[in-house]
Amino acid sequence: MLSESALHPYRMQQLIKARGQDEVINVGQRNSLYQTIDRLLRGDLIAVRETEREGAFPERTVYEITEAGRDTARLWLREQLAQPAREFPAFPAALSFLALLSPEDVHRQLETRIRALDLELARLEAATAEFAAIDVPRLFLLQGELVRAQLGVERDWVSSVAADLKAGTLTWSPEWLEALATRFTLPSDAPAYKPIKPTDKKESHT
Repeated sequence: MLSESALHPYRMQQLIKARGQDEVINVGQRNSLYQTIDRLLRGDLIAVRETEREGAFPERTVYEITEAGRDTARLWLREQLAQPAREFPAFPAALSFLALLSPEDVHRQLETRIRALDLELARLEAATAEFAAIDVPRLFLLQGELVRAQLGVERDWVSSVAADLKAGTLTWSPEWLEALATRFTLPSDAPAYKPIKPTDKKESHT
């Protein structure tokens, strides 16, 4: 925001929401914005330009970007655009522990998630229509497009998994899990890793 013009925090927050950037930037609480500003100040990436007052409103501090801040922002942006980051969201982590629940329980939870995804997609579509009505340029809406696309793909994938659970083509049981644990438990004197030979036959269980 400050690379465009000097601003006070309230105006920054207004612009973030007006451009739909609050879908990808957590500024629900004003304190989070002030904490970010404090970190940028300590790093000499922004500076105080002036303090202004409008009528009976409290004084507002106007900030501007420094050259170091402008260079850092451009470097960060290039890296984020060019290099996929290895992130660790909670949902894939939860999927790796599905066996803690029964297939029926997992199916119920995923059906609940599908309904939540449908509501979120509908909310984003409504927000997109609002932005279109006031002619917000697409340049400032690309992050929303990506979020909607990601949620749509997730919704379709979760639906397919839920369908497999319902049909019984994806399932497990305590007995199968116990047998699996016994099969893959290494004896205390065994090496930590045993490579699979090309001639070894693999067994699979859906």
